[in-house]
Amino acid sequence: MNRFIPRALMAPAVVSLFLWMIVPLVMTIYFSVIRYNLMQPDQTGFIGLENFEYFVTDPSFGTAVMNTLLLLGSVILITVVLGTLIALLIDEPFPGRGLVRILLISPFFVMPTVNALLWKHMMMNPIYGVLAQVWMFFGGTPVDWLTDFPLFSVIVIVSWQWLPFATLIFITSLQSMNREQLEASRMDGANYLQQLRYLYLPHLARSVAIVVMIEMIFLLSVFAEIYTTTGGGPGDASTNVAFLIFKQALLNFDAGVASAGALFAVVLANIAAVFLIRMVGKNLDK
Repeated sequence: MNRFIPRALMAPAVVSLFLWMIVPLVMTIYFSVIRYNLMQPDQTGFIGLENFEYFVTDPSFGTAVMNTLLLLGSVILITVVLGTLIALLIDEPFPGRGLVRILLISPFFVMPTVNALLWKHMMMNPIYGVLAQVWMFFGGTPVDWLTDFPLFSVIVIVSWQWLPFATLIFITSLQSMNREQLEASRMDGANYLQQLRYLYLPHLARSVAIVVMIEMIFLLSVFAEIYTTTGGGPGDASTNVAFLIFKQALLNFDAGVASAGALFAVVLANIAAVFLIRMVGKNLDK
């Protein structure tokens, strides 16, 4: 009875959570193996793996996968490197440090759509944007970033929003460093670069692993920034896997192919998660 009562009390929550997870997955698997196009409701039936074949043979598929990997790798690299530098820069006490930290963290709380609109109209607009005004001030020709460099623009927009997250994690990690060890290294004649290599960076290793894992999970599904700014274009220049699934689902009204694409994204995310969990586990064991 001592074991039964706690399990009985937990059962409704466990069952609800299980159904909340398993029902959408089962429906996605079901729709992925049938013909289900909203424009052709009379043509239905089991078609096996044809939806998967159609999705992976889509001319946009290869470009979407490459763009997803480039977006993922670039944003993680930018946020980890700049986040580490900023965290080290503001780690030492200085007047107004609290206010600076608040300002650095605040972009992370901006909604993705608002973030994209801010960059699209305030920063990257080729006529009245801040970057265009700076270009014209120095006598240059304004650049239409979202047309000429669409994927790079999306990378900058997403990096700007995720950089505060990485910085916050690294700042928190630096607060737990052994200050006596740092003082001892200074007394032994170690310069800042040596402290950075042998003390700061090894101490930040776990935090870097956690940041990489969390960002990779969320960045695989970047959508709002692309939809709001470039619309996946020009052509497929800024289309990632999430936006390709959206095109199949809502623009082509093909729920079957979109479900197949969603399962492909789930498999991709799980493959990445396996490596990330191992990497984080090794760092936590050290």
